[in-house]
Amino acid sequence: MADKVTFELVSPERLLLSVQAEMVVVPGEEGDFAVLAGHQPLISTLRPGSIDVYTEGDKISSRIFVAGGFAEVSLDRLTVLAEEARRFEEIDRAKLPAQIEAAKAGVDEAGSDELKLAAAEEKLAYLQHIAETTTVS
Repeated sequence: MADKVTFELVSPERLLLSVQAEMVVVPGEEGDFAVLAGHQPLISTLRPGSIDVYTEGDKISSRIFVAGGFAEVSLDRLTVLAEEARRFEEIDRAKLPAQIEAAKAGVDEAGSDELKLAAAEEKLAYLQHIAETTTVS
């Protein structure tokens, strides 16, 4: 399939998605980038955000939230290794406010421990992105 890119999303728990896509938009550390068939090879770190998968035309067929990770792109394949990933439809939006408050408390509790603070801030950013995106959709 020369006009499609093979996309695989793997989290520590499972293979979340494996599809042929026209385009996949990924939240790279430097900004979002789109991957289509024939893309130049690259490896990128990911920031917390959503991966949008387009399998037919300009309508998003799948939206998956990732907490971070890595993306490897070749001419006909995109592989994302996510630290944490959840499908849009798996998210319980009613629980998000409490999860965000708990993440904020985690940031406060981390104090001057740089590793704990970085992990807590990443978790908070991930949850805030989910909340912002799910209220728009």
